[in-house]
Amino acid sequence: MRKIILLFIISFSALYHSYGQTYNEVVDRAMKCALCDSLVQAEQLFRQALKMDPNNARNALLFSNLGTVLKRMGRTDEAIEAYTMALNITPYSTAMLLNRGTLYLDKGLDSKAYVDFCNVIDLIPENIEARLYRAYIYMQRREYKEARIDYNVIVGKEPSHKAARIGLAMLDQLEGNLTAARDKLNLLIGEFSDDASLLVMRANLDLDRGYPESAVLDLEEALRVNPDDAETTVQLGDVYLSLKQKGKALNAYEKAISLGIPRSALMEQIKKCK
Repeated sequence: MRKIILLFIISFSALYHSYGQTYNEVVDRAMKCALCDSLVQAEQLFRQALKMDPNNARNALLFSNLGTVLKRMGRTDEAIEAYTMALNITPYSTAMLLNRGTLYLDKGLDSKAYVDFCNVIDLIPENIEARLYRAYIYMQRREYKEARIDYNVIVGKEPSHKAARIGLAMLDQLEGNLTAARDKLNLLIGEFSDDASLLVMRANLDLDRGYPESAVLDLEEALRVNPDDAETTVQLGDVYLSLKQKGKALNAYEKAISLGIPRSALMEQIKKCK
């Protein structure tokens, strides 16, 4: 009986302590937990604070922080719901719109993401992050003229912006302006010589232009920068094979297999090397 009474006292004390805390104290604890990566506790405390004072003006920020915690926990749908609750209170928050937009994009909900990014741009026309995401959506939709406008706005504000400059080079290639695309890539590679992906892009461009020998040079250099790239190793083998350099092609395929490509996936190419 004494044990039951003791447990009741402990439970009552914990309950009293919970209700005895002020809204601000619970919020402060939640923030500290979020900063310390105690995400489960942070979620519980944010939800507790929201229940304690549903009409508090700070609740927009609490919903936003809850959304970020849920995002970090991989609970995307709930994070979107939390950001939406925050935006119901402060619909013109560009940070919250960006957060929700990127989650929509992660889920493949491009149309919803597009609306959020457009709203950000309406509020801050030169917002680079929103322009970059919207340009990506335009590229997916093959609305190249609109994508170019967004990339140009970014480059106009930040001339050295790497992602936007890559986007413009890709647009030139997609629209058949291969010389302009190569010029842009040459400049980028000159500035970012350790970026193997740029070398692979230029190699693909040279293949489109009908210059496989130039593509080989870039693919070889890309593999010097990133020797464990299995996909690029396969591509180099394919270009070697197209140039009738069967020994080099076979070596490339064997290297790709050692990097994790299934031998069965390369059997047709390997047969052609004999």
